[in-house]
Amino acid sequence: MRSFLEGFTVFLVAVAMAFALAHAAELPGKMRLPKDTYLAVQPIYYPGFTVGAISEPAAIVATLALFVVTWLDGAASWWVLAAFLLLVAMHAVYWVVTHPVNGFWLKDQSLKAVSAGFFSFGVNRDRAANPERTEDWKQLRNRWEYSHVVRAGLSMLSLILLLIAVSM
Repeated sequence: MRSFLEGFTVFLVAVAMAFALAHAAELPGKMRLPKDTYLAVQPIYYPGFTVGAISEPAAIVATLALFVVTWLDGAASWWVLAAFLLLVAMHAVYWVVTHPVNGFWLKDQSLKAVSAGFFSFGVNRDRAANPERTEDWKQLRNRWEYSHVVRAGLSMLSLILLLIAVSM
């Protein structure tokens, strides 16, 4: 049972990392886009990334469960705990830094089902940023793009620590 939990946890963390890393990998190309093109491209993420986003809370729960299972295993449990804390930090960056900006990107979009509920959670569309000036738009773009670089870094470190733990 423990081997299954280890493998499943590694899988979930790898999936969570893949989505964050995909955003980070696009940064160089997206930073060159003019405002109109960037705004046209941005909404393509939301249907697929909504489905993939379930891997983050699932990875957090699985990592916490693995920590409980490895609690008495000495060093391995501390590696798992560190991986768990990095995943929590990754998720926090999303809700504190990234998610509020989604209100701006999606203000004119009509989302359906799960996407509509998820992306409207905690976002007041009437108060969503509506910058007309180029520098305001660039601040939001930078906040969104660089938050995903931070998230990718946190998830990569988490995966590395988790792999160290399960190889002990």
